[in-house]
Amino acid sequence: MIAEKSKTCAVEREKEGDARRDLCGKEEEEDHEEDSLMIISAVKKDCRENVCNTDLDFEEEKPEMDEKENVMEELKDKDEFFFEGAEKLLEVWFTTKKKSGSECDLRNIPRSALEQMLTIAKCEIISSMSNSQVDSYVLSESSMFLSKRRIVLKTCGTTTPLDCLEKLIWLVKKFTGYDMVEDIFYSRKNFKKPDLQMSPYKTFEHEVNTLDKFFLEGSAYCMGNLNRDCWYMYTLNPMEHYVFGKEYQDNDQTIEILMSDLDPKIMEIFNKNNTLTAAEATKKSGISKLVPGMKIDDVLFEPCGYSMNAVLEEGSSDSGMGDYATIHITPEKAFSYVSFETNVPNDSYMDLVIKVINTFLPGKFIITFYATRTSVAASFHQELKKCLRMDDCRRNDIQFCSFQDCDLTYAHFFKATS
Repeated sequence: MIAEKSKTCAVEREKEGDARRDLCGKEEEEDHEEDSLMIISAVKKDCRENVCNTDLDFEEEKPEMDEKENVMEELKDKDEFFFEGAEKLLEVWFTTKKKSGSECDLRNIPRSALEQMLTIAKCEIISSMSNSQVDSYVLSESSMFLSKRRIVLKTCGTTTPLDCLEKLIWLVKKFTGYDMVEDIFYSRKNFKKPDLQMSPYKTFEHEVNTLDKFFLEGSAYCMGNLNRDCWYMYTLNPMEHYVFGKEYQDNDQTIEILMSDLDPKIMEIFNKNNTLTAAEATKKSGISKLVPGMKIDDVLFEPCGYSMNAVLEEGSSDSGMGDYATIHITPEKAFSYVSFETNVPNDSYMDLVIKVINTFLPGKFIITFYATRTSVAASFHQELKKCLRMDDCRRNDIQFCSFQDCDLTYAHFFKATS
């Protein structure tokens, strides 16, 4: 996960790209003005139909030294190293005005086009795997997942995922058949050192301003303690959903566990001085037990750091949403951080949460849980509300947010010292 730690990112293995790797070819060099660079949002009406203005030249050359390089130079000047483990999580759902969108699929975007898009976000593909429902990519900074109509882009460090929104929308229009953004979720934990981020990521307010340029009816939220640990989220929340209702056909859910102040002995596993391979780290730490029945793609970075994606084995019963799990580890003691995320449906996540906590032994952690009301997991909101402690960790904050078609719970736990 920590590409900046070494000029050469040594990884366990480099997997081959899928059959779509070179489909983009010279098409990326065509004049973009020949295509419509507008994609229509499902929540816009009449004169407000365009979700974003995409009349920019994507091939515009970058300055010789961009802002990310300047940040790294500043760190060198101060003779110190820091890496921001907390990820920026961008999730976008697409749909179409066509009567039948069965032929539409985000996985039709060529790999070479995805690689070009990711350079805008300041990261790159390290390895990949797929099953019939989802394409999974381990990145130099975290992960990306593509299912039929949803993309999940999760990036850490000083990456810039919102910068590639425009390119993403153009690629969707060009290759997938979708012509509407149905929904968007952008979220992140507060940063340890926000001043080291690039613009607009230094403040959530500036990130919201960027998103508002694309979406007319976005809403921004902050859950948690503003002067300590908190969690930010931006999503579409159009008034018409409350007036006319929204027919939501997906049973969807996602749980995140964001952990800080990890046990140093456990974090030593994810250093190449102590563990030679990613597979060894996965087994030694107990991570493999957290995702039973799933195919694992793991990477142990040089000199330290770890990323893992997991998808269901081919032939397993998928919920139809592209089930996945992902773990990312920043092991340095001064700023240790681990994130766990999955969308695999479950009527209760309590056992899973306890297993995750016992695997990494954090000093404090945040749980965020989202589910549509038709999801089998929806009852976990009430279970989490009743949970005052998990083993020796006590809950000191819980907040609940309700939307037209889904609910979200935020909870903060800390390890009791006495």
